[in-house]
Parts: sequence; structure tokens; C-alpha cells
Amino acid sequence: MKALLSRAAGGPETLELGEIDAPDVSPGHLLVRVRACAINFPDVLIIEDKYQFKPPRPFAPGGEIAGEVIAVGAGVEGWSVGDRVIGATGWNGLAEQALLPAANAFLLPDNRDFAEGSALLMTYATAIHALVDRGAIKPKELMIVLGAGGGVGLAAVEIGKALGAWVLACASSEEKCTAARAAGADASLKYPAGPLDPAAQKQIAKDLKDIAGPNGAQLVFDPVGGDYAEPALRALGWEGRYLVVGFPAGIPSIPLNLTLLKSCDIRGVFWGAFAGREPERNRGHVAELFRLWDDGKIAPKVSATYPLERAGEAIAALGARSAIGKLVVTIP
Repeated sequence: MKALLSRAAGGPETLELGEIDAPDVSPGHLLVRVRACAINFPDVLIIEDKYQFKPPRPFAPGGEIAGEVIAVGAGVEGWSVGDRVIGATGWNGLAEQALLPAANAFLLPDNRDFAEGSALLMTYATAIHALVDRGAIKPKELMIVLGAGGGVGLAAVEIGKALGAWVLACASSEEKCTAARAAGADASLKYPAGPLDPAAQKQIAKDLKDIAGPNGAQLVFDPVGGDYAEPALRALGWEGRYLVVGFPAGIPSIPLNLTLLKSCDIRGVFWGAFAGREPERNRGHVAELFRLWDDGKIAPKVSATYPLERAGEAIAALGARSAIGKLVVTIP
């Protein structure tokens, strides 16, 4: 079968389209004919050996797939050959066939296409876990979303609105801010592309405070990190909650005196570990996502699709933080 392979650590330009043996179905797994694979920030890291998992080479990046079940492993119940499925593989999704742990698999309704289905889990499941479990979001709270034009940022905007929050979307271009407002954000703020000097950080903090008002924000959703973290923390109000989701702009150093002065919390969000440790709660969240999707309150935004041989371009675009919403590789 064809797969886009990482044979040595490096950027997207090191990936090679090649032929490898199709995997055999193993106990507890589904063998899936991959129709679509969404690109996520871990794909940028894993091929450079900068992710927390380092699979043996050669491997294919791509951890979020949609497709059709072509074989069911021993011990797996509730699945049949031909079922439409979405799920998280970790890696090896950029291939014509992939093994998917049955515990990570969800039925894709017939009225949803594969590209949209592949774009649901990692962003929306992360966002709903972050806002509900870690953020304890309440109706009418003011929430700041950094990186609001990206896949997980747009998901946070939509889910925040669905749960009754007032959402301030922040992004590095007017195009991304427009996308966030179209997704339901109540207001938007365009901040400069980093890295940021102290004066720029101070200006972002002032702009956020001016919009949030004297009481500040109750929640910050931060999938960006870097120089943007401290300004957003400064805009947080008394007993607010700061959600740490990711670091494409770098791992920030936070002055902890701010948490004392605001009596606020900094809370980590690791959806993959949560899904593994508490699979039933995660399944409940995914069921809620499908309900919100049916009600028109969320809709995965796939801004571009790529063929398998050009999947490296999608990873490069995500690494450059130029993408709006999700980028998906389709395999006809």
C-alpha cells in the first residue's frame, strides 16, 4: 500500500511517498481503509522527533482518520466490515490502510463526509474536554480564545458559544479573525505575529483588558503559548481559569505572582491522556459533539484538502501557522 513515510528526523520536506506492506488486523483493533486524514500540530512535531511519542521508523505521520472498516480484530464487538469510522491512531494515518484501536473508534453517520469526519475528534474533543472538565465553563462567562483561527481555536469558539459564553477571539490576521467571528465569536482582536517584544506584549494585554472590562475574563483558552501567554494571563480576572492547550509559539515562562494576585488557576489540558484514562467520559463528550453538530452549533471547517503525495505541504502550512481551520489529506 502507499504511505507518506518519515525515514529520518526532519521537516515535511523529508517525507517520502512509498510502498509498504499493509498491516494485519490485530486483537482489539480495526483495520481501516483510510479515506481522509486530518493534519494536526503533533504531525509537525513527531516527524522532527519533538513529540512525546517517538515511533520506530519508517512510520507515517497522521493521527486522525476517517474511513471504512475492512477487518475486525479478535475481541472487538459492535463493529462490522463496511462500517464508516473516525478515530485517533496516534500516527500512521497518512496511508491507504491503518490500524485503529477499537477503543478510539467512533461511528461516522452516513450524512457526514469523510473529510469533515476526520477533522472532528482532536480539535473538538480537546475543546470540549478543556472547557467542560478543566475550565468548568459557565453561561455568560467571558472567554478569551488565542489562536482562534486554527482548528482547535475555532472549535473552542463554537463550543464556548454553544455553552453560553461570551467569546473574544484573538488571532494573528484579519482573515483568521473573520473566520472566528463567522464561527460565532462576539468580538475579535488581531494581534501581531510573534516573536513579540515587551512593548508588544504590554499592548496586547492592554487591548485584552480594554475589551474584557474591569472584571477581566473568567477563562482563557490558549493553544498558542509563547509570548502571547503572559498578556492573556494579565487579562484574566479574579479566580479565573487559564487553560494550557499547546505551544506552537513556544513554551512560555509565566510570572507566578500574577496567579497569586488574581487568585487564578493555570490548568493543563491533555486530551489524549484523558481519553485513554477515562474512555467513557470521552465517549460522552464525543456523543455530545455529534448532537451539537446535528443541531448546527458546530461544524468542522476544512479550509483545504490535499492528495496523499502532497500531504507534506499540509504539514508545512500547519507548522507555519498559516492555516485556517483544518487541513485534510484525502485518499480516494
